[in-house]
This record gives sequence, C-alpha cells and structure tokens, in this order.
Amino acid sequence: MNRKNITFTSNGYSLSGILHHPGIPLPPVVIGSHGLLSTSNSPKQIALAKACNAHGIAFFRFDHRGCGQSEGVFKEVTSLAARCTDLISAVKTIQLRKDTGNRISLFGSSMGGAVCISTAAHFDIDSLVTFASPVRTASIKESQAKSDDADSMDSTFDKKALQWDISDELENLHHILIVHGDSDQLVSLSNAHEIYEKAGNPKKMIIQKNGDHRMSDKRHQEDFVLNAALWFQKCFSGTLEAQLNP
Repeated sequence: MNRKNITFTSNGYSLSGILHHPGIPLPPVVIGSHGLLSTSNSPKQIALAKACNAHGIAFFRFDHRGCGQSEGVFKEVTSLAARCTDLISAVKTIQLRKDTGNRISLFGSSMGGAVCISTAAHFDIDSLVTFASPVRTASIKESQAKSDDADSMDSTFDKKALQWDISDELENLHHILIVHGDSDQLVSLSNAHEIYEKAGNPKKMIIQKNGDHRMSDKRHQEDFVLNAALWFQKCFSGTLEAQLNP
C-alpha cells in the first residue's frame, strides 16, 4: 500500500491527510470523514483504506480542522458547517491530483456521516457509506465516554456550535450503504432507519446485532470493512446496478 502525505487548506487552515494509493493508474477514490472526537487515525478508516486498495481503490483520510495534525483549536473551529467545508476542500484537492481518477465516493463515521450526507449534493459522487450517523443533534445522547470515534459531547464544548438537522438532505442520497449497531447508546438506531427510508435507490442497511457506537466487536469491524469495500467496488464498477437490474 503506497501512502502519500498530503497537506491542503480549508478556510485558511492547513489540514493534514494521507492518501492510500493502490499503485494503479488513475484509481477511483474514497474520502473519509472522521467522528467528532476522532482523527484520521481511526482504526476503521485505516482498515477500510487497506481493503479499498485491495479492490484497486484509493482512500484519502484526513484530519478535520482542530483535530490530529491539522491546524485550529478544536473548541473554536468545530461545527458541522466547518467540517463540510473541510470535506469539500478535500474532494477538490483529490480531484486536482494527477495520480487519481475523477470518480469519488465518501465514507463517514458518526458526525462524519452527517458531514458526508450534507456534502454529497455538492459533487457527483458514486456512492456513500455511513456508520452510526445522527440525522439531528437532538438524537445524540449525552455521554462522557471518550475513545476512538466515541463522539461524546465534551461538557466544556459549546454545544450551540453543534446544532444540526440534515433530514432535508436525505432524499437526495443514492448508492448509500448504512451501517448501525442496534445497541448504540449514543446515536439511536432510529437514525439509520430514517436515512434508509428517505434515501433513494440503490440503498442497503446493515444492522449490527448487539453493536455499539464504537464498533468494539472485532467481528463487526471485519464485516463492516468487507461490506463497505465491496459496496464501493460494486458502485465504481457498475456491477451493483447490474445485480439490481438483471
């Protein structure tokens, strides 16, 4: 797996990312958006990058402003709008590269899923995969658990900066794979059902039995990576439509 460090700007902030390149000419690219308190080093993204490369797909993971190696003070620069701008900048950065193709798909975990849903309409993306994504902030339960991608609401954070309702964006979605644990105590499974019900075809929902918000079960992690990479591959190759319309 060929890794390339990439730096780009978003609203004047210098953001840091890593492109996992499969080593073939002009591959399609999946761009990931991490959760609220996570970074691009999320194990889900690293594992998914490896799986995508095995399918001939590049994967770009980056730190949103105020996170990881990117510029900005987290509590001052974090909002849904800011992260959507970061993702738009990331997509444009990849589209300008000479070593990747112009076909783009998105992956978002928790808040990152909301970011991807809100951003998808700005581009002609091939597909989208979300995990444990909240449609509105009112559906996020208070939690002080802090771990990878836990997306807990820090009690010292200005929660007014994190108010959103993206339900109006759902009907614009298509080629979406929705993954959610039925024991998620932070973001209710009802969010996944709402996304699935309102999104257009093709679409698929996978409910992880006894799955939590952190996807802490190793079997869930392995199944997720397998299914997500396969979804991206089928959407990029057009085989998904062939299966749906034999």
